[in-house]
Amino acid sequence: MSDEMIGVDEFRAEARAWIQANLEVAPPTEGRGARTENVSPEEIAAARVLQRKLFDAGFAGISYPKEYGGRGLSPAHEHAFAQEASGYVTPDFGGAGAVTFGPIGRSILEHGTEELKAEHLPKILSGEEIWCQFYSEPEAGSDLAGIRTSAVRDGDHYVLNGSKIWSTGAYYADWAMCLARTDWDVPKHRGLTWFVVPTNAPGVTVNRIEQIDGAAGFCEEFLDDVSVPASDMLGEEGQGWSVTQTMLVYERGAGMSGAAGEPRRVAPDMVALAAKVGRLDDPVARQCIARAHILDWAQFHLGRRIGARLRSPDRPAPAIAAYGKLAMGTFLPIRAQQGVLIGGSRALSWARGDEDARQAAINYLNGRMVSIAAGTNEMQRNGIGERVLGLPREPSFDQNKPFAEVVRDARNWSGKVG
Repeated sequence: MSDEMIGVDEFRAEARAWIQANLEVAPPTEGRGARTENVSPEEIAAARVLQRKLFDAGFAGISYPKEYGGRGLSPAHEHAFAQEASGYVTPDFGGAGAVTFGPIGRSILEHGTEELKAEHLPKILSGEEIWCQFYSEPEAGSDLAGIRTSAVRDGDHYVLNGSKIWSTGAYYADWAMCLARTDWDVPKHRGLTWFVVPTNAPGVTVNRIEQIDGAAGFCEEFLDDVSVPASDMLGEEGQGWSVTQTMLVYERGAGMSGAAGEPRRVAPDMVALAAKVGRLDDPVARQCIARAHILDWAQFHLGRRIGARLRSPDRPAPAIAAYGKLAMGTFLPIRAQQGVLIGGSRALSWARGDEDARQAAINYLNGRMVSIAAGTNEMQRNGIGERVLGLPREPSFDQNKPFAEVVRDARNWSGKVG
């Protein structure tokens, strides 16, 4: 039976048989949350080999079109594979992997030329190319449209100059999607353009940033006279904000297949922590476990509803994806706090080398990061209010002003009014 006609149940059976025959069972873990550890070259090399194995078997890019190396099936098929692969060792490219196969791959698919798609998507799906985002800047985080990295046309190339920050996994990525300003004489949202840039291009410098938990997964980049062919533009010149909207929708979780599966077991990491500290029968600890499970369940089903809405033929406002990001930024700090309430001092200290024991502390340290990264909770609320609920936009002095004037006025502003 051809892929066009294969049902989800038949595909699930095919996937289950292949997974059981070809993947290793993953070791049990108490940890929960995004991976923040340093990713070694050896880990990336092993992940590439495993990703190629999935690709050759037809289980990479399941919902990507066939002409670019995918399987051409639906998100439901992708979700079925993720469910069956849960509990097995699958390719782990760290944070850069998440953006490679999600926001970046989907943005290239939607906005790239045929040449760009044919060149990069098969290499992405096979693990040959890992990507990162040259996105935020020291002076443009939540206000992403305020970026100042410039791209100046020089014949059939553009020359990029500027700096970027908070690029997850840039130190081991092969390529980057880079947002730059190509026009300073129009309002800030209208002068932006995306480019694809090799991370080893002449003039690109990548430095790692050590975080509060000792990891160094985030990076800063400096671009000094980086020459990029005009053919490596993603989307049209000056239309970068529409590409950005696509990327943000996927970055905030829309369309994700739900690889973790529905949280039917009650907060396993919290249960394990309570058992370790002898508090399984403690009513306060049990209440913390229950609260963590409720948060897990609510976030999972909210994500499913958002994904279903965005895939519906009614085409709702893409800004509804902000609900998912806002839920993460709100729920994860609360959930992390439950681990500290259960474990007390034992949740914040551990024996050297005990990786599972340190996870509760890492989740607590990183809990606030989620409420800031990829757009603060406040920015999500603004987007929901204006673009979903139709509330009036907050007053803005720079919305319709040429960006060059905005920068000049900000540089000269004395703080006095009138």
